[in-house]
Amino acid sequence: MPKYLARRLGQSLLTVFLTLTTVFLLVRLAPGDPAAAYAGPTATTADLARIRGQFGLDQPLFTQYGIFLRDLFTGDLGTSYSFHAPALDVVLDRMPYTITLAVAAITVTAVVAVPLGVWMARRADSKRELGANVLTITGQSMPDFWTGVMLLTVFAVLLPVLPASGFTSWSGLVLPTVTVAVLQLALISRLVRREMTTALNSPYIMVARSRGFSESTLTWRYALANSGVPLLTALGTRFAALLNGVVVVEVVFGWPGVGSLVVRALETRDYPLIQATVLVTAVLAILVQLLVDLAYPLLDPRVRLGKAA
Repeated sequence: MPKYLARRLGQSLLTVFLTLTTVFLLVRLAPGDPAAAYAGPTATTADLARIRGQFGLDQPLFTQYGIFLRDLFTGDLGTSYSFHAPALDVVLDRMPYTITLAVAAITVTAVVAVPLGVWMARRADSKRELGANVLTITGQSMPDFWTGVMLLTVFAVLLPVLPASGFTSWSGLVLPTVTVAVLQLALISRLVRREMTTALNSPYIMVARSRGFSESTLTWRYALANSGVPLLTALGTRFAALLNGVVVVEVVFGWPGVGSLVVRALETRDYPLIQATVLVTAVLAILVQLLVDLAYPLLDPRVRLGKAA
């Protein structure tokens, strides 16, 4: 275990470093001038030159990268051009909102999608399963911005029972959570259905059924347990993706998370803010994947870290 953790931490640090380096280069090679976005349309040539010098944008790219690495190892990711505050602090202030939305969405997904997928597997190739399959495919096909707009129209305009935007109360979490969860429900329920169908038709289930085990025991204790590893992988991957910010949903609902923050950072060419956002979300995603890997042996004793049983 210590060797495995040391190896994974080393891989994680390398991944974060390469990710930040790639983002550093790409945002500077992209078209657009941060000084012009910062100064506004009435800025003169002298104003732009002064701003570039203030933010170090007049330095050669290699020099800027060296300064970036030096500040990175000291925990200083620079000052946000648009917020006039440390970029890392701005991201950390927004991160709890994104984590709240991600946790709520993945919880709803797990609570609804797993029983739905099991129900579909138990009734495979039946008319009821076909109807549920059509619904999940429909949910998977709907763009999240369209789902969000429809929910806003119904529950915030026609039936004004829920807030339309912001997070002033816990009721404001409902519509963004449902919007994000619709797509996740479709993906996870179909995965559970596929894994459970395979497991229920496996020889060990047939042997257990011949020995008199009840269908509920076969389904929940044996078949679902053997489908736990791919299910955990899918949930962990989706949760890590949600931690990166659901940009469209956050913009539609005015959610104060990192997704909407990234949009503003890209619009203003706020290099420090973009880099700080990538750093925080990359670290969180890697931690989630590490926890998922460590949980595999708990679900399947045959799994050993880095070795086959």
